[in-house]
Amino acid sequence: MKLNIRGDKLVVTDAIRTYIEEKIKKLEKYFDNSDIEAKILVKVANNKQIIEVTIPTNKYTLRAEERNNDLYAAIDLVIDKLEGQIRKNKTKLNNRYKKETFMDFNFDFIEEFENDTEEDLIVKRKTIDIKPMDEEEAILQMELLNHDFFMFKNIDEDCISVIYKRKDGKFGIINSK
Repeated sequence: MKLNIRGDKLVVTDAIRTYIEEKIKKLEKYFDNSDIEAKILVKVANNKQIIEVTIPTNKYTLRAEERNNDLYAAIDLVIDKLEGQIRKNKTKLNNRYKKETFMDFNFDFIEEFENDTEEDLIVKRKTIDIKPMDEEEAILQMELLNHDFFMFKNIDEDCISVIYKRKDGKFGIINSK
């Protein structure tokens, strides 16, 4: 696995780089393809050390982010989170891509889980009326409902949009084509 480690408002020292490389090696056993490039961004925001790891493959993208006062603790947590994503989604990924001739994951290192059922994934379905409104009104509606996201017909962009609250307290928007 190739690593692309960079810092934002932070100098990535040799010690940090070595520690990240050492920890990422734990994930290499899950990948068959050695051409995969892991993109690692280390940054600082409000006295918090943040590490973002993105591993794009041919069929899917693994991504995790962790914040902590201690950068080394954040690195450990983000690696654990990525490994958890691989373990949790092993069955889905294996079933979805087993017909493909090219596979990036090697699942030999993951033992089977007894409670690997997919029938409990969707526990509720909801049908909504999508109302035309602008983004400001959608934010207001979302906050009135006390939700983390809100779907609406965006009259400014003439599409279906989802507005969501980000971890930093600001808002993001996803537009359909």
